[in-house]
Formats: sequence, C-alpha cells, structure tokens
Amino acid sequence: MTASTPAAFSADDGALMHEALALAVQAVGLSDPNPRVGCVIASADGRVIGRGHTQEAGSAHAEVMALRDAAANGEAVRGGTAYVSLEPCSHHGRTPPCCDALIAAGLARIVVAVADPNPLVAGEGIARLRAAGMAVDVGLAADEARELNIGFFSRMVRGRPWLRMKAAISLDGRTALENGVSQWITGEAARTDGHAWRRRASAVLTGVGTVAGDDPRLDVRLVATARQPLRVVVDSRLDMPPAARILDAPGAVLVYAAAPAADRVGALQARGAEVALVPGPLGKVDLPAMLQDLARRGINELHVEAGSKLNGSLVREGLVDEWLAYVAPKLIGSGRALASFGPLASLADAVALRFHAVDRVGDDLRLLLRPQGELPF
Repeated sequence: MTASTPAAFSADDGALMHEALALAVQAVGLSDPNPRVGCVIASADGRVIGRGHTQEAGSAHAEVMALRDAAANGEAVRGGTAYVSLEPCSHHGRTPPCCDALIAAGLARIVVAVADPNPLVAGEGIARLRAAGMAVDVGLAADEARELNIGFFSRMVRGRPWLRMKAAISLDGRTALENGVSQWITGEAARTDGHAWRRRASAVLTGVGTVAGDDPRLDVRLVATARQPLRVVVDSRLDMPPAARILDAPGAVLVYAAAPAADRVGALQARGAEVALVPGPLGKVDLPAMLQDLARRGINELHVEAGSKLNGSLVREGLVDEWLAYVAPKLIGSGRALASFGPLASLADAVALRFHAVDRVGDDLRLLLRPQGELPF
C-alpha cells in the first residue's frame, strides 16, 4: 500500500482530518479494546454532513456513526468524501466491516490517516475500498492518529500494551518522605490531570506494597468517564489484604501472583478479584509474561502507579515505554526514590530518555518522556 504524499492533500483535507481526530478523542475512556477513531463525511460540494466516533466495544464504529448522523440530518452522502483517522475495518468482529458500509453508501473518496495495524485488517480495508472504485488517499496526519492509538498499535504489533509509568515527584526526585507520606507532593490541577491519564488507560497497575502502604482505590474519580479501567496488582505471594480499598472501587480487579495459595486465592475471589498465576524466577511474577497476558485480554495502554521496587523491576527489564512525571517545585531532601535499580557502574549505563512533551499544569510541570530512538512500530 502506498501512502499519498503530503502534496496530494489540500488545506480543506487537513482541516477535516483534524476534525476527525478531535472526534476520535471523544472515544477515549469509551472504546477500549477497540481503537479510538473519528470520521467526518463531506458532501460532494464540501459541506460537512456527518460526524461520528467509535462507541463502546460491540457498538457502532466511527464510520457507521457518521453515516447515521448524515442520514439523521437528511443528507445524501453519495459522491462525497469520508475522512477517517484509522483505516476502515474489513473483517467481521462484533460489528460488520466498516469498509462495506462506506462502499454501500456510494462515497467517492476516502481519506485515511493511517493503516490499521490489526493483522485482520492491515491494508485489506483500503484494498477493498479501491477495488470498489473509490479513490483512497492515505497518510494525512498519520503521526497524530498513531499517537492517539499508541496502545492499540503496541498491542497489535508487539503483543504487549504500551506501558506508561506515572509518578508525582519533588524537584529533587522524591516520591515520598522517608516515612512514606506523599499526600500531596503536587497540586490539585496535577492530580486531576493524572486521573485523565487513568481514564485514557485500559488498565492501571500497582504493586502489593503500594496497596498495603497507601491503600489506594486507583479508580477514575476526578474526571468524568464512561468506564473504569481494569485495576491490576502485582502480588507474587498473594499478600494483599482482602479489606483493601482497591477491591471496593467500581470496576474489575486482576491480581497476578507467582505461586498458588488456595486460601488466599479464595479470599480475593470472594471480594470479586480475579487471580492469575504467572510464575517467574525467584518466586516473583514474570513481568514480560504478565504484559503478554494483558495484551491477550485486550489491554492497550497500561498506566503504572507503583512504588520504587516494582518501578525499578520494570525499568531493569526494559518494559517502560513512557514516563509521565509531575514535578512539584519543592525540595524534600531524603525520601523515597522513583525507581530502585542499580547501582550503575558508570553514567554511560544510565537509562537514556528524551523529552516528548513538557507542559505546565497548575503550579507543577508535567513531563512526558520516552526512551531515545524511534517508536518500535
């Protein structure tokens, strides 16, 4: 499949594709495990006559929603153009193929931001549209579309979620005082923003040490959401107390352990949690195998809010794709570190990162960092 060159797209094309991407953002916290997709339909004379975005899994995709919107507006789409932020699907899943709906509607042109990495699609949707006589142009705003669905791309290409490690830290890199007190290092605006990132994730992960020490809920409360992410606990020996608040919060809880313990499994199951055994070396949970299992469960983005030990293990095994750090303008001095690993023999062994985005949120800084180099897909 050959993508169109940027010169093939007009200013109107760019504006309408960015409107489709804005619609796709509305699927955040709604469409998982399906990708976030937006669609705008323009009439033959250039008027926007239909808009839509992907709904919850099992419901209509963006293209169908836009076609329905046009029909509700009394508009005919035949001969028009559809702008779609991801390649229209070509397979029967829980819904029929979107490319068939576009073909049946008689559209003349389809503009696609980026090809679908799902092996069940992977260019087949574009090929079917072209075989039906439609003009199909690909590659407009591809980077933005890929970023919006970075977890979906990761799961489809690598077989594991996109792992984002979140932390609130002081200017001198501490996540808590020596006694464990961490409320609140950052301000209210940063905490609300952190809940928006939880909403974006398919699952929120922590370790049993954080559950025992902080007793968090780890649900989305400070921003509106249509669904709660799965909450995941790494608990090798099943030490989590059945009275933990994480089991009271709305939504499902999944506990990964390394060894069976029938009485403890039963106690957690009685509280509604699922327990999965993923044994690894030294009696610990096999973290790479856990990520593969989460991918099989449809987890696209995995949001980690854990302590220094689990964070350090994830760093040592090279499993962190992105760091989300809220930095408060405070100095704490001695305290708890973001991630416990090392010691390193030299600075050349340090984990090299690059700034992907730097923004101010309230009185704090929000840093988004990734490993140096290109994305792995």
